[in-house]
This record gives sequence, C-alpha cells and structure tokens, in this order.
Amino acid sequence: MNWMRAREGLLESKAFGVDLQSAFPIINEFGSDSSAFDSVLELLVVSGAMSMPEAVMVMVPEAWQNNPLMPAEKRAFYEWASCIMEPWDGPALFTFSDGRYCGASLDRNGLRPCRYYVTKDGRMICASEVGTVKIDPEEIVQKGRLKPGRMLLVDTKAGTIVDDEKLKLRYAQQHPFQQWIDENQIRLEHLSPSHKPAVVDDTPVSRDRRLRVFGYSAEQLNLILAPMVQHGKEPLGSMGNDTVLACLDPSPRLPYEYFRELFAQVTNPPIDPIREKLVMSLRCHVGPEGNLLEVSEQQTRRLSLDSPVLTCGELAALCAMSEKYPDWMARTLDITYDIGQGIPGYASAIDRVCGEAEAAIADGAKVIVLSDRAVSPTRVALSALLASGAVHHHLVAQKLRAKVALVVETGEARETHHFCVLVGYGVDAVCPYMVYEAVTKLHRENVLAERPVEQQCKRFRDAVDDGFRKVMSKMGISTLQSYKGAQIFEALGIAADVIDKCFVGTASRIGGTTMDGFAADALARHDLAYDGKAATQAVAAISDEGEYNWRKGGESHVNTPGSIASLQDAVRTKNAQSWKKYTDAAEQAVRDCTLRGLLDIQTVDESRAIPIEEVESWTSIVKRFCTGAMSYGSISKEAHTALAVAMNRFGGKSNSGEGGEDPERSVLRANGDSERSAIKQVASGRFGVTSNYLADADELQIKMALGAKAGEGGELLGTKV
Repeated sequence: MNWMRAREGLLESKAFGVDLQSAFPIINEFGSDSSAFDSVLELLVVSGAMSMPEAVMVMVPEAWQNNPLMPAEKRAFYEWASCIMEPWDGPALFTFSDGRYCGASLDRNGLRPCRYYVTKDGRMICASEVGTVKIDPEEIVQKGRLKPGRMLLVDTKAGTIVDDEKLKLRYAQQHPFQQWIDENQIRLEHLSPSHKPAVVDDTPVSRDRRLRVFGYSAEQLNLILAPMVQHGKEPLGSMGNDTVLACLDPSPRLPYEYFRELFAQVTNPPIDPIREKLVMSLRCHVGPEGNLLEVSEQQTRRLSLDSPVLTCGELAALCAMSEKYPDWMARTLDITYDIGQGIPGYASAIDRVCGEAEAAIADGAKVIVLSDRAVSPTRVALSALLASGAVHHHLVAQKLRAKVALVVETGEARETHHFCVLVGYGVDAVCPYMVYEAVTKLHRENVLAERPVEQQCKRFRDAVDDGFRKVMSKMGISTLQSYKGAQIFEALGIAADVIDKCFVGTASRIGGTTMDGFAADALARHDLAYDGKAATQAVAAISDEGEYNWRKGGESHVNTPGSIASLQDAVRTKNAQSWKKYTDAAEQAVRDCTLRGLLDIQTVDESRAIPIEEVESWTSIVKRFCTGAMSYGSISKEAHTALAVAMNRFGGKSNSGEGGEDPERSVLRANGDSERSAIKQVASGRFGVTSNYLADADELQIKMALGAKAGEGGELLGTKV
C-alpha cells in the first residue's frame, strides 16, 4: 500500500487526464488484501495501459530469476515488469474477468490448489478441488491442474482456451524488452566497486569506542559475527530466547529489539527456503521509478542490486556513480547530532533529516544515503532504524519515495534481524561498515585469520542473505521486492509518537518507549563509550552482557542456573524448601522479564461473588488441560511417559511432540495406567510418522516448514542429531 501511495506522484494517464487525481488513493487502507489487488489491477486495465492478461503477468509473475529454461523474451518481459512494480507475492489463486477474458492464475509457488474440467459442450469448470461441481465423466474432454505461475485463460469472444506459453510469449514479444534492459539498466559491477578491505585505525577491536556507541557486546562478536564470517551461515541455538523484553530492560537497547517478525498462519502457508530456493530472489531494482500507466524504455533506467547488503567499496562506488552516470546524483545525509542538544535534539534531528531528504530530491538526487559515520565525542548517532523509517514514511506521504533509492550506512546493523527490520521499513540497501571494520581488526589480531578478509566479508553477506530467505519464507514470501517496505512486524513496547513518525501502520498494542526514551538510550551508550574521555585515553574493553549465555550481573533471564539447581534438588530429594526457592525465583524472573508477569489479579467486592455451586468442578476443568509439545528426544523417557500417565489419569491430554511414539505405549499397564499421548504431531521431514501413529491420536497437530530439522526450522543443531 505504501509503494502504491508513493507512485501516485508519478502517475500520468492519457485516458484519465486530470481526472486521474480523483482515483487517489488507489488502495483503500481499510480494505483487504484482495481489495488492494483488485484496485491496482483495475487501474492498470481501465487506464488502457495494459490488457487484463498482461496486467496479471506484471502483478503476479512467474519465478523467472533462477529459471534458465524460460524463453529469453519472457525473462526480459518479467525483468521489465520488476522494474515498474514489485510482485504481489504470497500463496494466491485468483480469478479475473474483463468481459472478454475470463481466467485464473496461480502464484509462483503454486501452494494453492486449482483443478479444472473442460466439457464436450464447451464449458470450463475451475475450482480449488475436484468434485465441487458434479460432472459426468463421459462429458469431460480435458482435465488438469493449474501449475505454479501459470494462467488459465478463456477468450469468450473467440470461444477458445488460450495457451499459457503462447499468450505470454505474445506479450513478451510486443516490445524489445531485452534491448531496453541492456541499454538502460545499471548494475553494481558497472560502477567498478573496490573490493579492498575496510581501512581501520590501530585501536584493538575490544576497545573500539564506536562498538560501545552502537551497543556491541563481546558475545555478539564471538557467538553471532564470528560464525557468520567463518561459515557463511547464521549461528543456530536450540533453546528459545528467555531474556528480558527490550521494553522492560533498564539498560539501553537498540530499537530493532522492540520488533517481532510476524509469521504465516493458516491461510498463508510458510515455505521451505532450502527446497524452494529456485523460486526465491533477493534481487531488487532501486532508484527512480517510471510511470506505471505506460510501457516505455525509461522504466528500465534503474539500479539493480543482487543483495540488500553492500560492502564499503560498493557504497563508495554508489556515492560516486554520477561520474559515470551524470543523471544519477547521490546525496549523503548525516544522521548524527550535536551532543549539546541533549534528549530534545534527537527528535529535532530526525525532523531535520526528513527535510534534508525532501530537499535532496528537489535538487535532483536519485540516491540518498543516511550515514552515522560522523559519530564522535561531540556527535550522537540517531538510530538508523528510526531515521530511515521516518524518512521513508515522510517521502511516502509527500509522494516522493518512488523518485529515489534509500541506502543506509550504519554501525548498528550486524544481525539478520537488524537488516530485516531496516528493509521491512523501506530501506533499499544497507552498508554495515562496523561489521567490516570489526572483521578486519579481528583478522589483524589473528582471531579470524583462517581466510582473507574479503572472503570473510563475502561470507557475512551470504549469511545475511540466507537469513533473509528464511525470514521471508516464514511469511510465505519469495522475493525481497515484495518483503521490502511490507512492515511485517509487530512492535512490542513502542509509544504511539514513535510509531506515527517512523513506523506508520505498525501494531503496538501496549504503548511504551517514547522518542525521548530512545534518545536517552542513545545518549547512555554514547556516554559509556566516551564519557568525557580524551580521544587518546584508553577505554574499557567491551563486555559480555550475558544476552545469549547467562552471566552474573548481565541481562536478566527467566531461567537461571540458580533456579534450575533448586528445581533439580527439589525433584531429586523431594526438598520442599528447594521447591519454594525455585518457585519464588521463577515468579520473580517472570515479573522482571515478561509482560504476563506484570499482570495482577483484581479482587472484587463480595457482592459480586459467584456461588460455589455455579463454578465448574475441578475434575471437569482439568480434562481441558494439555501439556506442551516435547518430543521424546528432547527429554528423558521417564519424563515423557510420566507426563502422559499423569494427564491420562485425570483426563487431560499429553503431546507426543515431533518424531513419533513407541507403539507399546498404547498398551495399558498392569495397573491400568496409559502412557499413550492423546495429541500427536506431524512435522516436515520427520521420522516415526506411521499410519498406526496417526490413527492412535485423539488430536493431530501438523507443522508446516517449521519442524526441527537438522540445522534449520526449529533451530535444532546438526550436532544434536
């Protein structure tokens, strides 16, 4: 919706003329996804820009980027289409008609079923499954299913079924799309970027003040950054995150940590980023867009990026691209401000950056770079996320966003989640210069000396790229173009004033940290790094904050070694005091770390009390109790069977977890107890799922692309398999 609103400033139509303004906004912000799709499709067709089948091809293209078998003309058509609009991605089957053409089309993944019959009397019957309409088999002359990315089309005027391949080739051959792309498209390699390592000072990495400014910890360098540059993969952990929520943490936290990724539910199935890599793409076209309501060569005059992660050399080439392409001017905007302005200066600096971005576009800039490199003892860095989010939404509101590429050069971003939030809120590309400098210094200090710095930086980008695919796949999205600016997040603990300025339209149900709060966090990190010290004065080494592994005096965790030791002692020795110590510690940890811990039970006056006779008996209530899903391999046999026996005794339900269940557990014990799990799970690629296992369940739970496969999905370490 944001992108279509931004494009309104570029739209021109011979058919509508000045009346085109009356069609704005194109998309009703209160409408459904289907309503938004219908509005854009109608605009393309009614304006005369495209025919109905052509508009559908543009909005829902096939997976063309990684398909070498696709005809060259059709690939060129889809590449041109990607220059004018992002794919309307996600599992979808839709039907359409303009009075002449009647058809159906399936998205690039083909995760929606579509079956069709053609009968002897000239009817085509299309539905999501066979049997929706009863047809005598003798009347059927053709039947089949719609394949991924394909179109089923009937020309009612000609009385024919239009062949998908011929139809698309006909549109692909109407214009010399490949010639337009070859002559106009700009790629990073055309700018001859340098691949030399980042230039760094003599300060050891552990005492680099800027790492403190941007909130780095020794843990992040060792547990997150090091595996990414060594193996080209995100590091995996088998346990969940039980640290204190960012909005409840008294210590300074980055704004990224206030966001939670949304994931696919029920009607929008997730996909597997490994098996479905063929249909996924991170390639994006950035920079000024053309008029959506025409087909022209100028629409391909855009910069093509294969990854949203830039090296320092690539960013430098981007900033200097006007030397080779005079019509492409880049403008770098400083997102730091004078420390003397204090907390009030933070919001003012964001407003200043928004104004400078608008002015840069008026001056002819086609690339805007938001940079925090100017951070110093007297300059405080704005959060790159808050600054870029504010600029993006400001330009969208002014209908200028489609006229410029928005790039961020920041020391903040180092985890996949950081990059995802930046891109999710409209950033086109990110240069994480502090990562490259830290890697260079670690290489110099023989901590990461196994391979050249350039190769390690490439592996870091590969790790982030794979992380993007995994995050997008959880929402059923295949292309970064569709993910960019989609804001598929929920904010947890951010106040309305920040949402309205930087993250318009994002759900933030409980309010929370204000702009002044984020300013105070930025100043606190700045003071920790500099604190009035001279530039030549030594600073303490960055510490281990205990974010991933519990540390005394570090981040608060729900589970601590002390509480677990008390639990183990209580269970092994039946020690009531240890049990009390455990429950007290657990309750306090939940209060300190979670939202549910802040809830209190309100007492009411006795006049509103309910007679005990009207209250459901405990024996009836407990029958609705269920255990959490814990697979046999995650806990001991004794614990798994004890849970099942306990739940079966009072009529509740235990959960087998993934991985099957021993058939012997369905046989009653001599004393009448049952070890059978009433709820059984089925997960992708898991063993132990047999017909007997399924038939022996009262309830089945099916996991889609989220099973704990080795190294992916549920984050089960390969070494544990």
